[in-house]
Amino acid sequence: MFSVEDTLRPASQRPDELVPSRYALRVGEIDVLVVSDGVLPLPAATLATNAEPADLAAWLDDRLLPPDVYTWPLNVVVVRSGGQTVLIDAGIGDAYPDMRAGQLAVRLEAAGIDPASVTDVVLTHMHMDHVGGLLADGLKGRLRPDVPIHMAAAELEFWASPDFSRNTFGGVSDVLRATARRFMDEYRSQLRLFDAEYEVAPGVVVHRTGGHTPGHSVVRLASGGDRLTFLGDAVFPDHFDRPDWYNAFDHDPEEAVRVRVRLLRELAATREPLVAAHLSFPSFGRVAVAGDVFRWEPVNWEY
Repeated sequence: MFSVEDTLRPASQRPDELVPSRYALRVGEIDVLVVSDGVLPLPAATLATNAEPADLAAWLDDRLLPPDVYTWPLNVVVVRSGGQTVLIDAGIGDAYPDMRAGQLAVRLEAAGIDPASVTDVVLTHMHMDHVGGLLADGLKGRLRPDVPIHMAAAELEFWASPDFSRNTFGGVSDVLRATARRFMDEYRSQLRLFDAEYEVAPGVVVHRTGGHTPGHSVVRLASGGDRLTFLGDAVFPDHFDRPDWYNAFDHDPEEAVRVRVRLLRELAATREPLVAAHLSFPSFGRVAVAGDVFRWEPVNWEY
């Protein structure tokens, strides 16, 4: 088990960790730990398949980023509530060959989290960078053999015969398909499916949104008067400025835009903080409406 106090102790930092890989916060009585699974360099075009090349190049240049490669952050969340420890997504494992990704097992160890202490796993969806960690040696075999894995029923139904016809999928649709198949073969008996929403632990509720994948889900945390939403892949870094851009991994790009705009408008209205899988670590901040688009405001780190 972990607590905010434990994870903030300097002595718990691995001596060879030169940059932080975890960020602790509290939502009322719920402890939350954002853990970096590393970063994954991909072609910059995966950010926006429907963008004019010049527009995407300008967006990257405005941020002093290279024009051809975008390095995607990979963030995972661990939540403790009511005596349960919930792992939300599991990183990429060894599903895609890059030494800077697939770091979750090492970083859970650095945070003092024993995989055997995890009581529940929640998957926002079944892309390789969210389920791959469950197939890698670092976690596979170290989790409880009967740990329940919660996800939307629509997600499992989709991956039984997935449709990749509506987007580019970064040219790795075969890897996505194979990783999902391996996951289903390994963990099918542990899947706990829900239709619209399910409360996994006190104040930890997973909601199906669809869009990015048919069963894509977000996780809402609520305790006392505090709130936090883990958006999974509903939003990527370019979507605050260009919510209309299609990510290469959106299975239904038009629906993904509708879901994204709805969620961002809702969070802007409530000023509720959010975390997301592919915003720069620790991806903890708020969103505001800025005319017809949005503005991302990272929360100041607290030490």
